[in-house]
Amino acid sequence: MAAVREGLPDGRYGRSADARADRTLKIVGAVLGAGLLALIAWFGYDYIAGQDVSGRLTGFKVVADDAVEVRLEITKDKDATGVCTVRTLDEYHDEVGRKDFTFGQPQEDMVKVVTVRTTVRATSAELIDCEPVR
Repeated sequence: MAAVREGLPDGRYGRSADARADRTLKIVGAVLGAGLLALIAWFGYDYIAGQDVSGRLTGFKVVADDAVEVRLEITKDKDATGVCTVRTLDEYHDEVGRKDFTFGQPQEDMVKVVTVRTTVRATSAELIDCEPVR
């Protein structure tokens, strides 16, 4: 009885084209994966380490038809100067007041109550952004 061969003898004719293509795809995939991982790590580090000033609006109080007191918690580097932008809205969600507040005190954490003047009676306030002065 004769033995039936199912493929070529191993090692006799070199690597097949499929094996070379598989190896190339693995190398390209590994390089692209490592590059993507490095890019994500860089963006994450830049986001966390790059924020010198941050703020949070913890409350507001409508004190008059043309004024709102806003309570802000500011966190910044001790020697940094920051600017926070606050806006107020009326009952129709139209902007009725906006003001930039500069914080240059040599403290890292602070709580400030600031007043925003409005054109009509406001019903809410929001913190738009806090950023370092460059």
